[in-house]
Amino acid sequence: MSHPRVAVIQALLEQVRQINTDGVDRDALERITGLLEGLTTRTDLFNFSEFPAPVPGAGKTAFRYRLNDDGEGPTLYLNALLPGKRTVAHNHETWAVIAAIEGREVNTVYRRDDDGSDPAQARLAVLREVVVQPGTPISFLGDDLHSIQVNGEQPTLHFHLYGRPLESLEGRYGVLDDGRVLAYNKSQMEPSIEAYGL
Repeated sequence: MSHPRVAVIQALLEQVRQINTDGVDRDALERITGLLEGLTTRTDLFNFSEFPAPVPGAGKTAFRYRLNDDGEGPTLYLNALLPGKRTVAHNHETWAVIAAIEGREVNTVYRRDDDGSDPAQARLAVLREVVVQPGTPISFLGDDLHSIQVNGEQPTLHFHLYGRPLESLEGRYGVLDDGRVLAYNKSQMEPSIEAYGL
């Protein structure tokens, strides 16, 4: 018999798939964000006991738990990040929604100011910062760029929901502080921990 978590996840994803069939724009993202926000209240199913953060000083700064495997459709992850964890600016190649169960994560959102003609170099400008925390989610379309940083002393436990599985995305790119462009999945992404069916 499967864990009650499986039914809750599949119910959410069924609603998301219905929105996703028409293509996702900013309005659709708002609806998906509302659905994911509802899931953050289920701390009986999604908590640090069930999805622990890495042990400080043991080498890892992040665990990404993959919560479903439905082919190329919407895919839900639960990220547990330690304070000090940060990423380079990057896109997602598909839509993305982040909603917090616990902890605070600073998201810096960028716009690209160059014309993209040089595949090895990009020029970014900061648009805004959003502190993702319980009650304050954030969402992105595929070309949007952001970086994250976890400050303070508390680890985060945040849902990350994507239009397609991260593992299948080959067009994601990152931008270093000096503007150099890199292949994000190949150089930055650790494997997910498979946690579906549990």
